[in-house]
Amino acid sequence: MSRAALPPLMLRPLTPADAPALCAYRNDPAVARYQGWDLPNALADAEALITQMQGRTLAQDGWTQVAFAHAESGELLGDFAVRGLGRQAELGVTLAPAAQGRGFASEGLRLVLKQVFDLHGLHRVYASIDPRNYAAAALLLRAGFRHEGTTRQSYWHRGEWTDDAIYGLLHSEWQAQTTQEN
Repeated sequence: MSRAALPPLMLRPLTPADAPALCAYRNDPAVARYQGWDLPNALADAEALITQMQGRTLAQDGWTQVAFAHAESGELLGDFAVRGLGRQAELGVTLAPAAQGRGFASEGLRLVLKQVFDLHGLHRVYASIDPRNYAAAALLLRAGFRHEGTTRQSYWHRGEWTDDAIYGLLHSEWQAQTTQEN
């Protein structure tokens, strides 16, 4: 699906009304498989996260999660997390099952990168993923990230040692990529 064929999408703060949908997709085994949150994820956990995120921006140090939604209906499609580390940031993405495979994640990631690079002037964004998460790896590569390396059995996750694949994108690479697109 081309960008022109997608419905209008937006990033916005998480709101209390998002808590049931956030909780539902966080408890979906296929969605949670490669994510770091505790399971089960109770509604109170989703509500607490939303409260913690109030007033935060993607430029701040520490983790900030924002809703990814339909611009017209406000329907929550997923969320993006950005952990500011000075002039760098770590990125995470979670999509509800109904939003997967439709090009939404690519558009959402483009919106996040536009904010952190163009609006907030960060130098580098990276993502740390389980290399078995083929969908996340493909998303990052489509967005212009490069695979910087994989550390073997370096991350303890859900009862097993897993590999950790790092993908990175520099501001200068983002600028060159967006210049070519325009």
